[in-house]
Amino acid sequence: MKTITKTAYQFTGQTKVYQGKVRDVYTIGKKDLLVMVATDRLSAFDVVMPKGIPYKGQILNQIAEQMMRDTEDIVPNWLLATPDPNVAIGHACEPFKVEMVIRGYLSGHAARVYKSGKRELCGVAMPEGMMENDKFNEPIITPSTKAENGEHDEDISREEILKQKIVSEADYTMLETYTQQLFKRGSQIAAERDLILVDTKYEFGKTKDGKIVLIDEIHTPDSSRYFYADGYRQRQEKGLAQKQLSKEFVRQWLIQNNFQGKAGQKVPEMNEEYIVSVSERYIELYENITGHAFEKAPITDIENRIQENVETWLQEH
Repeated sequence: MKTITKTAYQFTGQTKVYQGKVRDVYTIGKKDLLVMVATDRLSAFDVVMPKGIPYKGQILNQIAEQMMRDTEDIVPNWLLATPDPNVAIGHACEPFKVEMVIRGYLSGHAARVYKSGKRELCGVAMPEGMMENDKFNEPIITPSTKAENGEHDEDISREEILKQKIVSEADYTMLETYTQQLFKRGSQIAAERDLILVDTKYEFGKTKDGKIVLIDEIHTPDSSRYFYADGYRQRQEKGLAQKQLSKEFVRQWLIQNNFQGKAGQKVPEMNEEYIVSVSERYIELYENITGHAFEKAPITDIENRIQENVETWLQEH
């Protein structure tokens, strides 16, 4: 199955390009626009896997678009248009160098920290006596520094962010408020789909006129963790693992195959059968999260499809 894992476009007016873990971002200088291409690359433990996952880019892009529209009354966002299933175009802005991670439950990274015996994450206390996947009394914000050049994101406290002047106190207070409001809305949307939004991360930037906007993706399975609401309580009472809607299933497969992104570890081989199963799981995620049936875009010539759709939009705007 055809995937798009690398891009090398030269769009009209393009001034620079940045390659992230799963997205390639093209700057259209004079128009102050960003063209964000969601590739089919798969990242786990901050490492990009050797093979792409069919339709993954389309899935992430279309979930993010829907969630941006569903939250634009809370916080303005960067998005202007999605001229192609794999592409979002929006306002260029200066990203804040922190990711706002918010957790409603003791899961994933927080659970691993807790199991190690620590009871504090990013300067935030975690209560004694919790089981993995238990709900916190109130969601906790556990920021991380935004890694560059493929380095690992690092946990950081609010105090350290302000001390290092990474973000001003006024701006950071606003980021916290937006994060809490977005998580509340995301949790409401999830509940309507019989899901639980467990944790997620938000990224923000500033426009040239100084306005804080939501950027990148939102409430996707790559940036968020979901549980099925049905059976959650019973599973917790029995000490069973929760049924998840996130890419945690990929992380667990990698852990079982002795890979956690640590020095000297080799990425295990993903055969065709496993890649197809991951693609099917992402489609399941899309349909559960959005409430819509997934419509596969034509993939025989993804590169040219994207080129033509983006150029058409740029010429018309």
